[in-house]
Amino acid sequence: MSETPEEPLGPRRVIGTPSPAPKAVDIQAESNQPAFSAEPEDMKRAKNAERIVAALFVLAFLAGCGFIAAYIGLEIGQSTIPKGANAVVAAMRSNYALGTCLSIALLALGAGSIIWVRHLTPNIEIAEERHDLRSEPADRAGFKRDFAEGAAISQVTRRPLVRRTMLLATAPLALAPLVLLRDLGPLPQTDLRNTVWRKGLRAVTLGGNRPLRPSDISTPGSMITVIPEGYQEDDNALAKAGVILIKFAPGELHIPTNHNGGTVVSTMNWTIDNIVAYSKICTHVGCPVALYEQTTHHILCPCHQSTFDAANGANVIFGPAARALPQLPLMLTSEGYIAAASDFTQPVGPSFWERG
Repeated sequence: MSETPEEPLGPRRVIGTPSPAPKAVDIQAESNQPAFSAEPEDMKRAKNAERIVAALFVLAFLAGCGFIAAYIGLEIGQSTIPKGANAVVAAMRSNYALGTCLSIALLALGAGSIIWVRHLTPNIEIAEERHDLRSEPADRAGFKRDFAEGAAISQVTRRPLVRRTMLLATAPLALAPLVLLRDLGPLPQTDLRNTVWRKGLRAVTLGGNRPLRPSDISTPGSMITVIPEGYQEDDNALAKAGVILIKFAPGELHIPTNHNGGTVVSTMNWTIDNIVAYSKICTHVGCPVALYEQTTHHILCPCHQSTFDAANGANVIFGPAARALPQLPLMLTSEGYIAAASDFTQPVGPSFWERG
């Protein structure tokens, strides 16, 4: 004979709903302390305050949603807005929208919490004597009793409208960090290992965009900054592809053939008419190397004084940089212009985690 499962006593409790707050009479009977009233003195005023608090929490929710919408809808990126003054205006509008929405959300949430405490929570002072910090059964029972008293005082169980709107108001703010995390972007993978330089791509002057022949750099000791042709407006490409060309007198250039894990790092075969090309990006923290001493053939990074020997494969001779400046292989086009024979054979700039 099967037995019917016994029905639980009392009303069913919905998941996510807090347990009913204990009454002041029950708390008095358990603690043997004077009873207090969990109800505000002016019920009409408390009801109005409850409506105001709920309205502020709803406003905070809408402002939080507005913040997320503004962050997603008003993107500031090179592919979505033009350059120049329009980019400044677009950034200004995005900042205004984000700042206004976030300010309203935080102010409304804070104001609602203050009104809740000042007008809905009874003003009750509770003094507690200090004892040894031991988890005695009496202490655990006292904590349970105090927690029940606090729940009754806070009105969180007696004011479902305030409780639900408060949870609603905090939901967008809790989700906002997940949206902001997308700014970290994907892992670089192999993007940091390569530049836009490729075989046959001509080198042009920075600013003038003029292709160069070896005869244009005829004076020994000359140094000029060049960039890949066709990428003058691509800031992302130029951040890695900047190159310095240095002209040497015959016999001054002695680049050794270095190997790094089987990869050739620098060689005399990559030069043209005693002209050598090195990456302009310092291997320490990525500052542009911009100073060249003609008498010593030293390339100097102005940020942290890393010094490289241009006549010997741009090896480090002083400073915090740990690697030589990568050398760009050079060739001549059919028209006689200086061009890249390939991309750099090693990553340019500072070391990074995925470089290995």
